Amino acid sequence: MAKKVVATLKSGTGRNYTKVIKMVKNPETGAYNFKEEVVHNDHIKDFLK
Repeated sequence: MAKKVVATLKSGTGRNYTKVIKMVKNPETGAYNFKEEVVHNDHIKDFLK
């Protein structure tokens, strides 16, 4: 599995994506939850809206 990760980083396709973490408040309980997603760099601002 490590070989696949190294190959992805060398090819450059892994650099186009970023792991984004967003804090979302639950309207019923008032508690905060974290929503994590791997998003393409062009769509980060859309995810955070």
